[in-house]
Amino acid sequence: MSGATYFSQECPTCGRQLQVRLAYLGKTVSCQHCEREFEASPSPQKASDSGEYLLDRAEELLTSVEASRPRPR
Repeated sequence: MSGATYFSQECPTCGRQLQVRLAYLGKTVSCQHCEREFEASPSPQKASDSGEYLLDRAEELLTSVEASRPRPR
């Protein structure tokens, strides 16, 4: 039986709640859902409840989608 201790952290990319082992604190981990990497930290890295954050995040996602689209010839 594992004696691992976990903390809950939201993925900064997809917003899913993840259970991260305390042993990974301060290290780079990958989200199981979107596979993006981020630093494991139990303290919030953003104000997810602010409207300004949501608008900034939406703009970031739209920009990344537009950048990944093939250019017309």
